[in-house]
Amino acid sequence: MNALQDLIHHEAHAYTGNDDRPLGAYTGVMAVYAGTVAAVGVLTRATRRPLPAPGPWDLAVDALATHQLARLIAKDPVTSPLRAPFTRFEGTSGPAELDEDVRGTGARKAVGELVTCPFCTGLWVATAITVGSLFAPRATRLATSTLAALAGADFLHFARVTAQHAADGPS
Repeated sequence: MNALQDLIHHEAHAYTGNDDRPLGAYTGVMAVYAGTVAAVGVLTRATRRPLPAPGPWDLAVDALATHQLARLIAKDPVTSPLRAPFTRFEGTSGPAELDEDVRGTGARKAVGELVTCPFCTGLWVATAITVGSLFAPRATRLATSTLAALAGADFLHFARVTAQHAADGPS
């Protein structure tokens, strides 16, 4: 066992060099995700739930909802208390979005990177939407429709501002 630990430590150091990349914590995060997905799969099979057959419209709504909720979790000022144990406020990065640096080491850093990255958070959100479509399809469809409408509204806000700037001409 000691030889295996030495090999793992050697490979981790060869990969990271002197950078703080918490590979062990990343492995833990992946294990939690994989374990959760496996448990949902077992529960789905045990309860004989039918698997949904999402169509193109479902995919579009789910994609917009995933995008919106991932950005709300990872960037929104109102959700900053959820990220605060893992991050340090640096300023704003765009309209209604915060710039935060990940802090800590090990698991704290890994979770901080997860909750500040909308791309990373998106996988967990999309999985939660899938689980919701298995166990609470109507409530999940209502939630995803709400989030998709909010995403559409956000894009329209940006389009309006862009159109207003274009109409005003060069300053």
